[in-house]
Amino acid sequence: MAAVAGGGTRAPGPSLSGSHGSRDRTVFLFDRRREQGDPKEKVLRCGEETYRGFRSAVCQALCISSDDNFVITTTNRKEVTDDNFNEIVQEGVTLYLLQSVDQTLLSATKERIDFLPHYDTLIKSGMYEYYASEGQNPLPFAFAELIDNSLSATSRNTGIRSIQIKLLFDESQGKPAVAVIDNGRGMTSKQLNNWAVYRLSKFTRQGDFESDHSGYVRPPPVPRSLNSDISYFGVGGKQAVFFIGQSARMISKPADSHDVHELFLSKEDFEKKEKNKEAIYSGYIRNRKPSDSAHITSDDERFLHSLIMEERDKKSFTAVVVTGVQPDHMQYLKNYFNLWTRQLAHIYHYYIHGPKGNETNATVKEAGPFNNIDIEILMFEKGKVPRMVNLREIKDDMQTLYINSAADSFEFKSHVEGEGIVEGIIRYHPFLYDKETYPDDPCFPSRLKDDDDDDDCFVVEKGARGKRPIFECFWNGRLIPYTSVEDFDWCAPPKKRGLAPIECYNRISGTLFTNDKFQVSTNKLTFMDLELKLKDKNTLFTRVFNGQEQRMKIDREFALWLKDCHEKYDKQIKFTLFKEIITRTDLTSKRMQSPWATYSAIEWDGKTYRTGQLVKTIKTLPIFYGSILKFFLYGDHDGDVYATGGEVQLALEPQALYDEIKIIPISKLDRAMSEKVVKKYIEDEMARLPDRLSVTWPEGDELLPNEIKLAGTPIGALRIEILNKKGEAMQKLPGTSHGGSKKLLVELKVILHSPVGNKEIISHISQHGGKWPYWFKKMENIHKLGSYTLKLQVVLNESNADTYAGRPLPSKIFKFNVVEGKPEKFSVSLLDPPFRVGVPFNIPLDLQDEFGHPTQLATDIEPILEASGLTLQYEEISRGTNCVIKGVTAKGHVNNYLGKNFNLKVILPGLKEDSQILKIRLLPGPPRQLKVKPDSEILKIENGTSFPFQVEVLDEAGNITAQPKLIVHCKFVGAPNLPVYAVDCSNAGTNILTGPVVHVQNIKKDQMLKARIEIPSCKDVPPVEKTIKLLPSSHVARLQIFSVEGQKAIQIKHQDEINWIAGDVMHNLIFQMYDEGEREIIITATLAEKIKVNWTPRINRDQMIQGLLPDVKVPTSVKDVRYCLITFHDDHVSLESAFTVRPLPDEPKHIKCKLKGPNTLQMGEELQSEIDVMVTDQYGNQIQTLSASCINSLGVSGNGLDKSNLKTTWQESTQTMAVKGIRFYPGPPGSKELCFAWREFSDFLRVNLTSGPPVKLHLMDWPDLGEPISVINGRELQKPLIVQLCDQWENPSPEPNVKISLIKASNLKIIPSSQQHKTDENGRANLGIISIHAPRGEHTLQLKASYNRNTLDCPIIKFNVLPDPEKPVCLNVKYDKNAAFAAGSTFPDFMVSVISEDSNIIKNINPGRVSMKIWEGQSSGNRVPANVTTLGCSKVKDGKDEGFFYFRDKMVPERVGTYSIQFAFAIDKTNVLSSEQIIIEVVANDPVQLLPESLPATPVVSNVRTVASRTLIKDLCLHIKDEYNNRTGYDLVGKIIAAIKSSSEEDTEIPVFQGKVKTIEFPFNRGSAEIINLVLAENSPGRDSTEYILEFEADLPALAKPLEPYRLSFMFYNDFKKQQRMATLTREKDELSKSIAVYRNMFDTTEQLITEMKYQVQEAETKQSHLKNELKQHQINIPQTSILQYVDSLIKQKRLEQEGVKKSPRRACTLSNYPKDNQDILGKIAHLAQIEDDKAAKVISWHMASDMDCVVTLTTTAARRIFDETQGRQQVLPLDSVYKKTLPDWNRTLPHLRNGRNHFRPIGNPVFARDLLTFPENVEHCQIVFGMLLGDTIIIDNLDAANHYRREVVKITHCPTLLTREGDRIRSNGKFGGLQNKAPPMDKLRGMVFGAPMPELYSVLSGQIDLLQQYRTAVVKLHSVNQDLHLQLQSLNTPEMQKRKQELAEQEKSLKLIEEKLGMTPSGKGTESLLPLEALDISDSPTPPKRMRR
Repeated sequence: MAAVAGGGTRAPGPSLSGSHGSRDRTVFLFDRRREQGDPKEKVLRCGEETYRGFRSAVCQALCISSDDNFVITTTNRKEVTDDNFNEIVQEGVTLYLLQSVDQTLLSATKERIDFLPHYDTLIKSGMYEYYASEGQNPLPFAFAELIDNSLSATSRNTGIRSIQIKLLFDESQGKPAVAVIDNGRGMTSKQLNNWAVYRLSKFTRQGDFESDHSGYVRPPPVPRSLNSDISYFGVGGKQAVFFIGQSARMISKPADSHDVHELFLSKEDFEKKEKNKEAIYSGYIRNRKPSDSAHITSDDERFLHSLIMEERDKKSFTAVVVTGVQPDHMQYLKNYFNLWTRQLAHIYHYYIHGPKGNETNATVKEAGPFNNIDIEILMFEKGKVPRMVNLREIKDDMQTLYINSAADSFEFKSHVEGEGIVEGIIRYHPFLYDKETYPDDPCFPSRLKDDDDDDDCFVVEKGARGKRPIFECFWNGRLIPYTSVEDFDWCAPPKKRGLAPIECYNRISGTLFTNDKFQVSTNKLTFMDLELKLKDKNTLFTRVFNGQEQRMKIDREFALWLKDCHEKYDKQIKFTLFKEIITRTDLTSKRMQSPWATYSAIEWDGKTYRTGQLVKTIKTLPIFYGSILKFFLYGDHDGDVYATGGEVQLALEPQALYDEIKIIPISKLDRAMSEKVVKKYIEDEMARLPDRLSVTWPEGDELLPNEIKLAGTPIGALRIEILNKKGEAMQKLPGTSHGGSKKLLVELKVILHSPVGNKEIISHISQHGGKWPYWFKKMENIHKLGSYTLKLQVVLNESNADTYAGRPLPSKIFKFNVVEGKPEKFSVSLLDPPFRVGVPFNIPLDLQDEFGHPTQLATDIEPILEASGLTLQYEEISRGTNCVIKGVTAKGHVNNYLGKNFNLKVILPGLKEDSQILKIRLLPGPPRQLKVKPDSEILKIENGTSFPFQVEVLDEAGNITAQPKLIVHCKFVGAPNLPVYAVDCSNAGTNILTGPVVHVQNIKKDQMLKARIEIPSCKDVPPVEKTIKLLPSSHVARLQIFSVEGQKAIQIKHQDEINWIAGDVMHNLIFQMYDEGEREIIITATLAEKIKVNWTPRINRDQMIQGLLPDVKVPTSVKDVRYCLITFHDDHVSLESAFTVRPLPDEPKHIKCKLKGPNTLQMGEELQSEIDVMVTDQYGNQIQTLSASCINSLGVSGNGLDKSNLKTTWQESTQTMAVKGIRFYPGPPGSKELCFAWREFSDFLRVNLTSGPPVKLHLMDWPDLGEPISVINGRELQKPLIVQLCDQWENPSPEPNVKISLIKASNLKIIPSSQQHKTDENGRANLGIISIHAPRGEHTLQLKASYNRNTLDCPIIKFNVLPDPEKPVCLNVKYDKNAAFAAGSTFPDFMVSVISEDSNIIKNINPGRVSMKIWEGQSSGNRVPANVTTLGCSKVKDGKDEGFFYFRDKMVPERVGTYSIQFAFAIDKTNVLSSEQIIIEVVANDPVQLLPESLPATPVVSNVRTVASRTLIKDLCLHIKDEYNNRTGYDLVGKIIAAIKSSSEEDTEIPVFQGKVKTIEFPFNRGSAEIINLVLAENSPGRDSTEYILEFEADLPALAKPLEPYRLSFMFYNDFKKQQRMATLTREKDELSKSIAVYRNMFDTTEQLITEMKYQVQEAETKQSHLKNELKQHQINIPQTSILQYVDSLIKQKRLEQEGVKKSPRRACTLSNYPKDNQDILGKIAHLAQIEDDKAAKVISWHMASDMDCVVTLTTTAARRIFDETQGRQQVLPLDSVYKKTLPDWNRTLPHLRNGRNHFRPIGNPVFARDLLTFPENVEHCQIVFGMLLGDTIIIDNLDAANHYRREVVKITHCPTLLTREGDRIRSNGKFGGLQNKAPPMDKLRGMVFGAPMPELYSVLSGQIDLLQQYRTAVVKLHSVNQDLHLQLQSLNTPEMQKRKQELAEQEKSLKLIEEKLGMTPSGKGTESLLPLEALDISDSPTPPKRMRR
């Protein structure tokens, strides 16, 4: 039976071993069924072996009825039953009596535990102990041990893994303590007992030790070994807590437990037990309910109450509370908070940020299992705001610095001794511009911190990494801080120069990640053997690229990677424009004084700095502004060089104020500062100087700008003040080190501006006076006319300089004009001669004032004109600026046409000088009459002679006058064809009028004529008429011809016709001549010379004198009539007489055949035309004397002539014989010859025999119509369809206009669609090259034609239509259809491919043609709205996923709603293939803010009694929104807490709400809360006229991250009336704020638009300039004007040239190619290659003749399909069946070359045949084909050279086949000769020959055309964007825009005044926002980067 002791002490410690047989056991019981129960434990001694007996013993011991319902459980709430009794009820166990297992523990209990150290304490005591510090404070590593335990405990969490370190240093809450709290799985009381056992690792927790790691299973491999399996040895936690403090309190609650277990260990308790000789390693675990802190009674641990209260809502947790913190630790934690938190962020960097680390530059963070680890550190101090940091937010831990300063990385991996895995990464930190980017470690400072030192010194930069090792080491993802690896052999700096400079090896950092197969010390500070294992010779390293291990030489790969990093990322300074080497004496160190290279420019960070450029410094004291003088670079350099540093010499600006030279490091130049800002600073410095002048006019006579003054008008006195920019008057320069106190003077100058230059007429200088500052007297001497400038200039006192400090001193300029006064005298200007009698002229007058200035005439003055001997008068006078007496006329006698001089007096009454005398010369006037001599009325002349007249032209006064174009004409009347006389009297007015002779035909007696003399140009001069008597002439007038026959002379009249025998001669022709009086004229030698005949050039002059004419020869042809002409020509007459001689036929000599009609007849038909046979004489003249009997002598014969219907008839009318019925027997068509014979004469005739009428159609060039023609759908046939009409004998029938049509099925479409054609004159019809569109399979095309209503026999064409592998038919889009689309997030990756007709993916597509369109809403059908957003696809890595286009990282729209997505592929410029529309729903993102539905007005309240005056909010609805202002949080439930806060922390008077409460709660449901009637308390505290903040904070338990509270400012007043006034002002303020926001948004949008447009202009200009430079490289210069017209004409010209080159004849392969209906078909071998040389092409084509027709495919499948389609007739070659190792090396040298040298000197120019091939496409595949077929075949000149080459080669190696350019072949076995080794001529190869490539000029022209087209596009775009920018800039200056700017300025000013009245803190937006509008200078705004613009 059991013995019971109530509340007694525990018996001596039980033994942990022993059998489970019958024995007594001590059990500790706590009865917790009811709250009133005994709180103390009951000790029970029992020996029962069954649960039933044990339960009875318990009932007896505790006086409980056995019928009571209760359960007995362990402290872990495991119920004791019969099954587990012996397992649970052991010696010393603590048990509960409860009503149920899940009953709440009504009061706390104590559980006795023992925690003897494990025996490993002795075994492993020699290991490196915990805090052997390496010069660092180990406190952060102690915290790390506790964090390790928390990471292991939270490893199974599915949500946030929260770890908090609280530093409780608030003395008011107790003594300093440290608490580490996590939300892990917690510990049972047994596990808590195990924790206390020293050296009980997870691997030894078995047997009597219950463990949460029982049956330990190693976690699966994960990246970087981040498995959280880092709580290992059972040592670190205990060492850590007692290193930090004196005691530790472990508080834990498992997830499935209702109780909290608490264990307290302290150094003081251990010492007390040792002193009392008690069991040291024993204690109690307190088991209690959550949030029960009743056992905390000490004031030193008051903070525990709040910590324990936080247990209430936690499902599981563990808290380690360390008290008695060491004072030095506490000071370290306070003073170095940032340092040790940074160290912790470094240790757990990859647990916090994931395997890739903290990539702060990454646009999108990868979602992963590590984003849920939150390690927060909070430090609480009295009177201070708590300091809190989340390790995730630390951005300067070393790993973050390493990752984000690296430009590239090199990953590798190593496997060590079985399962040991090491992952490694090396990062490259480039040198950028002026410094190394390798981050500094506070523990390893690598560079001197001298950046702020302004001394001029030269610092030699040390290595980037310094002495630090390369690799940091991580174990299971956690840093092992005291172990690092210096380097490995393959990444250490090489002893000899490598691929990269040696300094690059100092720019790498590295990290090693090991798994748990490598031993570390128990405190996790060092590795035991990592470096030894890694540097073992058997350890192999492999590179990891794109996540895949690559076995290759790691040292070579690393060296190449390092070289690439150096070339790609290191950005240094380029020194250019070298000047000289100098010695710098300004340096104190003589060693550094020389040599120094000087330069005029550098290129740095993409910018160029040159001498004279304005710059600003950074990190200098003070900051310098200056201009660059030169650049220094230490070292003996010559020319351009790159360096990482240098110095620059500056001249400080402004030089007038700072006359100094400074030399600073180049790195201290401010690269971000623009030259414009530097200039602005200089101008501000110069602003201290005089700025402007103030001018007043004390005595009047003010001179206004641009005023007009009369000559001599005075200009009044001037008073001047000199003002600076502040408007202050000044007389001296401001005091500077250079300016001193120089006085200022004012200089006045009056300058006259004349055409010859500026003339200074007045100059005075004024000093500062007493009464007036500066004074100038009145000026009265300005009387010269013109433009004047009155200039007031400030000058220096002594030097009179008008500039100071390089800029002009203030000046003021008045421009005015001086004009003329009243007239006082006059002069006559130049007249416009000549002056003529009776002709009006003008007299211009120049009037002048008293100073001689030209002026105008008064209206009351009339001029008077006088001259002796002349009558003068005038019409009017003009009185304007040019005074002219107009219409002056003079009449009188002058001597001759040269005129006479006169004195003309002009009088102007009323002027001081009123008259002027002019000398003029008066000339005769215009013609008025004509005088003709001789004076007699009748004049006699002989016919054929001329007559002279003397004529004079007179004016109206009778003076002989002359004028230009004065022509006198004389016309004769009375007979036809009389001459007209004309003479020019323009010079003297008189002349002799004569002309051609007067001749009248056939005059026999005297004849009377009239002569009319006149001047046609002078209509007002009357004509003069004379009578002419004409006498007959004595010259030759008539010619007669006679033919003498015997004694008889027959007259041959003019135009007579004479018949004569053809070929005979006419003799005895004579002639006679007579004059006009019919008198015969004796022929003299002179007259005979003037006689000509046309039938002979030779004339006998003697016979001519006798009157004899030459003989006439008669023509031989009766058709040739001879025209005979005799002419006589002399000075008086031209005579001629003519006759015609007509020949007559002679005797018969020949016959002639003539075909009447066409000479063509069809086969089988008679000739339709008849043949005439006529008889001719010897000259071919037809004999007209035959009869009908002559036809009996006519015979006809011919080859193939059918005489059955031959008929001969006599035609009397034509005297010919007619032959009809000519026909031929059937045979080949062509020309036929007929022979005609008559008597002994014969003749031949040819007729054209054509084919018969068409009866059939024949398809040309398509011989095998039995087999279907293979054609790809949509493609053209290989050649045109040409048909020929044929007759019944198969002869081509040339019948034109026969209609031919195509008959096809409805599913077959042909292009061109014209289905009817007509035959040409040859009977052919070209149907063209048609393209077939039809479904896959066989189709037929029927030709149809008819002739003369008879249907012809027509062929049927069969087509085998194959799908087009290059024709896109649809788009295939793949994406994650289960993805959610949160606003503003990133779309899932879209993978798009273009599918062809053959259902394959089309490759080799330009990614720019594939786009993604997205728009809001859902379109009907497949229509795309206008306002869509178009996105381009992401860049595809080379060789990856060819044919797929990825759309990655595309942003989801920021607004919630329905959106449509469609992908498009631009087939060409007009056709677009679109995918199906994808409809998505964009949902709200994570909630981030609490905002009202509409912004309320600013409340104005007071604490008066009226409720309305105290109402803060009447009705306000608050919503949860995401960062894009979308409503969200509909599933959240909670409350909104309203509170009032002061804007000042010092303000303690805070208003309270109604009911005197500080906070009010409002329910929050479905994403919103209604705030209704929020009222202040009556007489609420608060400062009058003070601004307070009403804060609404959301308390939403389901929300992981708290929301930013919504704050609403309000004004509080104690006075009601003041509140009403302020309420009105507040409403005005709110309205103004809204209006200002609208204006600012509009102006910001405009400015952003202009900035974007400027960027577009800049891009367009850059592209145009780049293309223009490329065109210049092609010798194409673009003019400055008419660019587009020039480019268009040039493109047209180049295309014509290109087309000409393309059409130029060249060798082509005529063998039909196999259709490429699949991408796996390359084509026939004959089409795969081209050869330029004709001879080589012939011999290679012949050599490969058996292979030329072979089709090459990529796969055997494609080859098999061709084999099946052609029934095995087509030979095929699949490349996947080629054994490639035996293929020749294309880079192999010729066999006569050994080690780069000739083994012998070859002849005949040998070359590999394969080297002569060019491949238009598929180069790699073609090299396989021809490498296999040609091998090493060699081409050489001739057979002799080939035999010589082979003979020499076989001495050293095998000789391949040799081909000669002459066509011979020597096989590889040496055999040659015979027809089989001799190539035939090229025409015998039947087109199976390799084609010639396109000439080089074609590709050159193609490139030029492409460049020109790009340039044209760039020019058009530049013009467009420039025009848009210009229009936008113009819109800024419109009156409407200016008015808006003014309205905004006024509103902001009003807002500021209202805020001042309200007493609110000014927003500061008024003045700040106004400034950019006034100073808006869009032209100088910088162009934003693309990221910012997006």
